[in-house]
Amino acid sequence: MAINPFEFRTVPSIEVAWGGAKRFGEIIAARFAARKVLLVTDAGLLKAGMIAPIAASLEAAGFSVAIFDKVVADPPESVLYGCVEEARKVAAGIVIGVGGGSSLDIAKLAAVLLSSAQSLADMYGIGKVRGARLPLVLVPTTAGTGSEVTNISIITTGETTKMGVVSPQLYADFVLLDAELTVGLPPVHTAATGIDAMVHAIEAYTSKHKKNPLSDALAREALRLLGNNLIAACQEPTNRDARESMLLGATLAGQAFSNSPVAAVHALAYPLGGHYHIPHGLSNALMLGPVLRYNAQAAAPLYAELADVLGVKGGGDTKARSEQFVAHMQVLMDESGAPRRLRDVGVTDNSLAMLAADTMKQTRLLVNNPVEVREEDALALYREAF
Repeated sequence: MAINPFEFRTVPSIEVAWGGAKRFGEIIAARFAARKVLLVTDAGLLKAGMIAPIAASLEAAGFSVAIFDKVVADPPESVLYGCVEEARKVAAGIVIGVGGGSSLDIAKLAAVLLSSAQSLADMYGIGKVRGARLPLVLVPTTAGTGSEVTNISIITTGETTKMGVVSPQLYADFVLLDAELTVGLPPVHTAATGIDAMVHAIEAYTSKHKKNPLSDALAREALRLLGNNLIAACQEPTNRDARESMLLGATLAGQAFSNSPVAAVHALAYPLGGHYHIPHGLSNALMLGPVLRYNAQAAAPLYAELADVLGVKGGGDTKARSEQFVAHMQVLMDESGAPRRLRDVGVTDNSLAMLAADTMKQTRLLVNNPVEVREEDALALYREAF
């Protein structure tokens, strides 16, 4: 079978180490010459005591560390500019992001802006970043976004709008996966971020234009790891095997979707985050079921393959296996304990038309969907999720 031409990119180096954050300084010291660090995180992690040991380890290895802890969920441009200003004040030579997707996204763009005269406005879109960036290290504390290995940063640009920067410069130089950092994540966040990662794997596997054998292999293994460990991670928060599998699965899914991009689930999720400030992982989880059923008209053969990956019981033809896969995902989401309906998280019925109109602006994502989504389709999908 002929292979369609494709390019695959990812970060050059990943270290997987339970407890690795405790010796973070020695891990980093051998890899980078710069010694002035800006550590980008959020106030919650700082307050929880997760950042102090990492900073202490860096300082013991000869780094000077300034901490920027003002990252919030769905970070606006002002947070990014504040981060860059803090880094300039301390003449940072390396940026380290520690946290969930928002902290990692800010760290990625800060590293670019610190060594570029280009404006942020000029960077929005695909492949528009020019020049280099500062050395960049990312350490995720959630098993979800995959931001540690993607070339994408999402920034809130208005009251309800988000924009993406997609460029090779956003791939980090080094990623540390220490699943011990995810142990304190509450079950509801574990569920939402885990389902988010599963969405990444599924959408990468069914992506219309850039689906390729490498991203397929990563998506399948990601889904296997995530699907087999989501419930254990939610119900047994200190289960090391489950936590390690979830974090690795999320990273593999990130590698898959940064080469075979996500589609309608994300396109429908972004307006929910913009208007209702629903966390990104949860908004994806809320829209997954309706979009899976909608896309089955084209993606059924691929869903049947993913049913086998997850070991879904049953049999029959492609259509039957596809339906079994969708039903299995529904059960997983129900058992995870994440909210299941839009009305459960404060979305009002009279806002659905506005959300559908906003979805149509997500052309970067909708073009990847295996089935065309028109505004009336988006509205029907929101109604189904309501």
